Amino acid sequence: MMKFRFRRQGADPQREKLKQELFAFHKTVEHGFPNQPSALAFDPELRIMAIGTRSGAVKIYGAPGVEFTGLHRDAATVTQMHFLPGQGRLLTLLDDSSLHLWEIIHHNGCAHLEEALSFQLPSRPGFDGASTPSSLTRITVVLLMAAGNTAALGTEGGSIYFLDVTTLALLERQTLSPDEVLRSVPDDYRCGKALGPVESLQGHLRDPTKILIGYSRGLLVIWNQAAQCVDHVFLGNQQLESLCWGRNSGTIISSHSDGSYAIWPMDTSGSPTLQPSVATIPYGPFPCKAINKILWRNCESGGHFIIFSGGMPRASYGDRHCVSVLRAETLVTLDFTSRIIDFFTVHSTRPEDEFDDPQALAVLLEEELVVLDLQTPGWPSVPAPYLAPLHSSAITCSAHVANVPAKLWARIVSAGEQQSPQLISSASSWPITGGRNLAQEPSQRGLLLTGHEDGTVRFWDASGVALRPLYKLSTAGLFQTDCEHTDSLGQAAEDDWPPFRKVGCFDPYSDDPRLGVQKVALCKYTAQMVVAGTAGQVLVLELSDVPTEQAVSVASVDLLQDREGFTWKGHERLSPRTGPLPWPAGFQPRVLVQCLPPAAVTAVTLHAEWSLVAFGTSHGFGLFDYQCKSPVLARCTLHPNDSLAMEGPLSRVKSLKKSLRQSFRRIRKSRVSGKKRVANANSKLQEANAQLAEQACPHDVEMTPVQRRIEPRSADDSLSGVVRCLYFADTFLRDAAHHGPTMWAGTNSGSVFAYALEVPAAVAGGEKRPERAVEAVLGKEVQLMHRAPVVAIAVLDGRGRPLPEPYEASRDLAQAPDMQGGHAVLIASEEQFKVFTLPKVSAKTKFKLTAHEGCRVRKVALATFASVACEDYAETCLACLTNLGDVHVFSVPGLRPQVQYSCIRKEDISGIASCVFTRHGQGFYLISPSEFERFSLSARNITEPLCSLDISWPRDATQARVQESPKLSQANGNPSIILAPQSRDGSPDPAHKGADTPEPPEATLSPMSIDSATSADTTLDTTGDVTVEDVKDFLGSEESERNLRNLTEDEAPTCTILIK
Repeated sequence: MMKFRFRRQGADPQREKLKQELFAFHKTVEHGFPNQPSALAFDPELRIMAIGTRSGAVKIYGAPGVEFTGLHRDAATVTQMHFLPGQGRLLTLLDDSSLHLWEIIHHNGCAHLEEALSFQLPSRPGFDGASTPSSLTRITVVLLMAAGNTAALGTEGGSIYFLDVTTLALLERQTLSPDEVLRSVPDDYRCGKALGPVESLQGHLRDPTKILIGYSRGLLVIWNQAAQCVDHVFLGNQQLESLCWGRNSGTIISSHSDGSYAIWPMDTSGSPTLQPSVATIPYGPFPCKAINKILWRNCESGGHFIIFSGGMPRASYGDRHCVSVLRAETLVTLDFTSRIIDFFTVHSTRPEDEFDDPQALAVLLEEELVVLDLQTPGWPSVPAPYLAPLHSSAITCSAHVANVPAKLWARIVSAGEQQSPQLISSASSWPITGGRNLAQEPSQRGLLLTGHEDGTVRFWDASGVALRPLYKLSTAGLFQTDCEHTDSLGQAAEDDWPPFRKVGCFDPYSDDPRLGVQKVALCKYTAQMVVAGTAGQVLVLELSDVPTEQAVSVASVDLLQDREGFTWKGHERLSPRTGPLPWPAGFQPRVLVQCLPPAAVTAVTLHAEWSLVAFGTSHGFGLFDYQCKSPVLARCTLHPNDSLAMEGPLSRVKSLKKSLRQSFRRIRKSRVSGKKRVANANSKLQEANAQLAEQACPHDVEMTPVQRRIEPRSADDSLSGVVRCLYFADTFLRDAAHHGPTMWAGTNSGSVFAYALEVPAAVAGGEKRPERAVEAVLGKEVQLMHRAPVVAIAVLDGRGRPLPEPYEASRDLAQAPDMQGGHAVLIASEEQFKVFTLPKVSAKTKFKLTAHEGCRVRKVALATFASVACEDYAETCLACLTNLGDVHVFSVPGLRPQVQYSCIRKEDISGIASCVFTRHGQGFYLISPSEFERFSLSARNITEPLCSLDISWPRDATQARVQESPKLSQANGNPSIILAPQSRDGSPDPAHKGADTPEPPEATLSPMSIDSATSADTTLDTTGDVTVEDVKDFLGSEESERNLRNLTEDEAPTCTILIK
């Protein structure tokens, strides 16, 4: 007899419509600094800046919130970029010598960037009929003529071609060959030597028909394009690097490969100029490196600026990355920590002005953008309102806090302004101010917290498109490190020559790797914070508006509980400073809890209302009362075979013998399990029955999906005692009649521990509880069958909604949870989601994600999804990210699959490990060490650029050339392809594309991130959490390859909607 089950009758049209109103996937904006920049351009009329990258991305920036992104079809390096001033058009040159014209197109009031035309310089036929080598026609330099419709292209072979920019077509019979230039050069200068490649092309500001040409050999030529003749020749003999033509056209300055620069006077006579009027090696007399680029800017107040890059003494400072700024007798050598890409000055470019009067100097480096104010004495740096280097120290963890109260926001901003006074004036002095931001002002504020390798935590304004730095917290001052030594070295070098001045904030080196921040937690209602690090340090901090000087209480918690047979072989604990210490305004440490052994903290959570902090490592977890400054609980989770956990991440004494033994055990297990799966006679009969059932089943009835067989994990696997998540909740644990504080902990081996807490109740009207000791009693212990790591835990109230975060219910900031009906606990492991009833802890419902989809859970969060059609409707759902880079959304508490989207490439292990979900259905993940990609799962809450530019180029010509070709709308590894005429970016709906909006009344209890290390709205994720399982997922096995192959065959090319 055939047996099969029916899950549900077809798809519900009403539910499908509701899904479209709740869920939609968009990659919206890239926060941070572009990865591997390679080119820079600036439009002085529109006040916008463009940055090109090695991956072929083009990013245009204006005022904060004004951003445009494009991506070339070929992943080639962008070598040069040039704006057509005032036209909103950009000409890019790639390393394959192809030219591309980009245009900012306006549609429905908003602007977006599109590629209009492309051009490849053809090989020119030689005298013998053969084509010239491609290297000779490689474009080395591009000059946009002052008229704006013609471009001059200098090549490797010394020829100069002229191009019509509007059509990207070569202008015939206007090519300037090196032989024609040599006719104007004296015979003794030719000497049989070639002029070499064209190194520089400069236009005349007031006479657009004249071009200054510089050849690699050192020859400078002024070419008259209208008369097709050479006006003047400068006979230089030193290898040329760059040229600059002064505003009055009476001065030409050249830089050379020997570290020198020369000033050439204009001579009206027809004879060639043999020698420059000034030739100097600024950092001589010893051999110096080449001056790669030089600028000359005159000032109305007298004097002039000479700005150049390079030229350092080769032996002493050849490895420095420097830009020198010289005016009169003042010389400053700007010393950067990364390679210089390009730089420009913001100055007057109107032909009628007599002086440049530079306002600012912008330097693009490989890892950051630095802007200096040239009108303020001392030339201070201007903090950037965006493009801040997120990776100034490597990011080790991140968290998002939504709906930050206005009072806390103002206090954090004030602390940041006291820390960096120049932040106050940065908005007025920032020179890149083009365009208009059309996005609505965010109705609530969102904080993005990033922990770093050097022990700092940075606070970012993530409310809108521009990720703005607010405040930096440093924990290194609490410990004894070697940072004072580096400061003394910096002071000693101030009197040396050259006059170096450290500029920029990119500093990839850490004084001590133990300072690295692993987890952070913030209570937005009490301004209390927890920062946990690599050496087992857990700091409890509190926000203060004034500087103070106070001592920090230190306590230790032994997580091994005197267990015998375990010896810690890893790094030592950090030594804290003793006595009163000065602390600036901002978050100041109150208590330091040291875990023993000093292993990296893997989980942390904070409950400010109970004054409790819980933390976990690879050895166990602890509970600390920071009000009484006393430990409450310590539990060891180590298995007897967990000797690998005692070695630590910084240890070099890991046993090769044990690793080989474990590898052979895995191979043996896989062979045994494979033999058990050999098909027998009954399997063929079952397969035939299944085929008959499929044929007899109606098409509108969905069958139960075939489940993959999941092998149970061994209990003695290494690192099985790692604590993965911690959670506080006020729920029913002992019986169904009394609820109270509880603490939950989940481990790598699938164990869940639930403790009932005795917390003294606060006096009515008081903020703090009495100074009585907190007690913890083990209430429940759950062991998952497959021993899969527990990723997250959350308690649901009687209505199936997550519990509110601390202080929300007591301060009437959210609806009180339902304490009448039965509570339930949602336990999310790497393989399945399961809901248990409380207090009996009996299984209620589950979804086996690994068995159904062949993937493992990496990140989990509860989020609120508001409807586009109805402002008063919202649902709380479970969002999860898998090891394949897919995002799944499930209903809560029913755990029914809603939608599934492909978000991150499965090979991007660090991107998956760094993902952070927000409480309103958005998320962040690292697409490079310096960039966060922002995405949205909500159809209503979308944060993306909405901006416009006032351009003077006619629209008709633009629309005539827009081609019906696919355009890449994102500059990352997974761009979305859209047709240019139907560009989604060009037809936005401002009503639905603001920042995260307030929740409807019935959803006030729903926002919560259950893998949070803090309260309900903070999701914690670490780029450092790349585990052995992640690497296994990446490398794959035969079984995983088969699963992936099955998934690839079954999944649709677009985002699928699953109905279960």
